[in-house]
Amino acid sequence: MDMNLALNKLAEYDIRAHCHVNSNENGDRFVGIKADSEDAVVYFPIGYELPETDAEIRMDIKHLIQVLSEFTTKAERLLAVNKFTASQSVDFPINAYRTVIEDFLNKGCKYYVETEQTYKAAAAGKQDWARTVRKQMPLIQSQEGVRSFIFTKFEVRATKPNDTKRITRIHRFCVYEAFERLGWLYVPHKPEEPGPHPDIKSSIAIVRSKLAAANDDKKRALFQGMLDMLNYMDEKTSDKQVYFGTDDFDHVWEKIIDKAFGEHDKNKYFPRSRWLLDYGEYHEKRPLMPDTIMIYNGKYYVLDAKCYKYGWTGIPNHLPNASSINKQITYGEYIEKYMGVNSDSLFNAFIMPFNKAKNCFEIGENVGNIGEAVGDWRGNKKYYERIQGIVMDTRHLMYHYSGKPIKEKIALAECIEAVMQRAPVPPAVNPPMPESAIY
Repeated sequence: MDMNLALNKLAEYDIRAHCHVNSNENGDRFVGIKADSEDAVVYFPIGYELPETDAEIRMDIKHLIQVLSEFTTKAERLLAVNKFTASQSVDFPINAYRTVIEDFLNKGCKYYVETEQTYKAAAAGKQDWARTVRKQMPLIQSQEGVRSFIFTKFEVRATKPNDTKRITRIHRFCVYEAFERLGWLYVPHKPEEPGPHPDIKSSIAIVRSKLAAANDDKKRALFQGMLDMLNYMDEKTSDKQVYFGTDDFDHVWEKIIDKAFGEHDKNKYFPRSRWLLDYGEYHEKRPLMPDTIMIYNGKYYVLDAKCYKYGWTGIPNHLPNASSINKQITYGEYIEKYMGVNSDSLFNAFIMPFNKAKNCFEIGENVGNIGEAVGDWRGNKKYYERIQGIVMDTRHLMYHYSGKPIKEKIALAECIEAVMQRAPVPPAVNPPMPESAIY
């Protein structure tokens, strides 16, 4: 396969037509990749804005794979095939397939070939004297009655590639299989058929031995990718479909927020509760656990990541409910009373996804404030009693979560605090409950 031809044809494949951004409605929640040898669809989370160019979209797909790999476990990658069957684990080793494809493309579409040592007759080179003496005829020189031998040619060491070895045939097979399942992400066609190769179990043994003997990091990465592929194929011989992703991106959203803004020791901010049982052993219930505690500039922010669709629809019913609001207030109350944090330095917020390029709020920044939630049973005079509704651009966050990004942290803190200068919301006067509702 010609590398330049492959790259030139790449633009002919409309990758955008194979991308879908979730609405979180009617089961439209799967984030990841579903593909077979005929077609593929990439599902992005709600609020994601696809970039303009083909190359950027392909980069975003690879980044999506990276995010899902980092923030989901095998147990979390559950995919309900349909409503009549139980969820199945999605354990497709997508990064192994990517490693094999990218190694192949980076090397100019060349297969892995080992070299074997040979010898040739030459006037210069790395000489093997034992072979030279056996195979070359020297000139005999006599000077003052002393004979000496002069070699005009030597047996010198050389190498030549051997593409008939089993490891090369296994690599050809792995490359073909990788392109069969995931090649659409890189080029619109597959390499040539692999030809004869060892069976899967023999291939596993051969690649494992090569991996154990390899010292070069690039070789080790390639052999590990091949080994992971072969192990998967050994278990999934009849499965020609690729499923990689999760139906529960809510937990991924929580983990990304915590990675970007959170403190490692957030356990100490958890209010605990317990049962004192009359029968059996003492039992302590699991503590309430806020998603994220952010500390910046001496101030504390209790963040609850909610992958809700309000940022897309603007419909109030798509906002966090009363139980979530009251739970956030409980966190704030606990931190103020038992952690000694002044209420003027303690804030609460829900973090929801949105698309800064397309939204009904006319917010064009990466983060914005859409309002606040309060408990009607509170005085709402303390900052943490007023839970701020924050929307955050999905794509921006997915590219800026690592390394505790300080710019994003500052922007979030300012967005939460900006509205605190407004007068607090007075508590509502609840109307009397109808008599019919009491019984």
